[in-house]
Amino acid sequence: MHHDYRELLVHAGRSELEIATRRAYLERHGSNPALVDESVALRLCRVHDDPALERLAQLDGDCIRSGRYVIAEIDGTIVAAQPLDGTRPIADPFRKTAHVLPLLELRVRQLGGPAAGWTPRLLLSLRRGTARI
Repeated sequence: MHHDYRELLVHAGRSELEIATRRAYLERHGSNPALVDESVALRLCRVHDDPALERLAQLDGDCIRSGRYVIAEIDGTIVAAQPLDGTRPIADPFRKTAHVLPLLELRVRQLGGPAAGWTPRLLLSLRRGTARI
């Protein structure tokens, strides 16, 4: 099979999968614009994030661990963080964060975290778009 043709097929299949995923999400959660239009950003933590991480850990009933974190911000507010060492993430229990936890785990793996393999939970969450806490 010619390389360009194969690439075209992969692109078309990916587009169909993205559309099906969006439809399934909207059918399951409704077409609430607040859920669809929120801005999610992932980034590495910085020194000035320490107070927010401590507050987040307290809300989650955990203590802050030393080390670097990948942080998830929704509309500019830190709502979840995943340590680069692969331990348990912390998340705001008063915000909907189930959809960002698989993204955090994936980003940690992309950055070469210690558990760089694909877990069944991560694959299932990304495939279905239905991560639950």
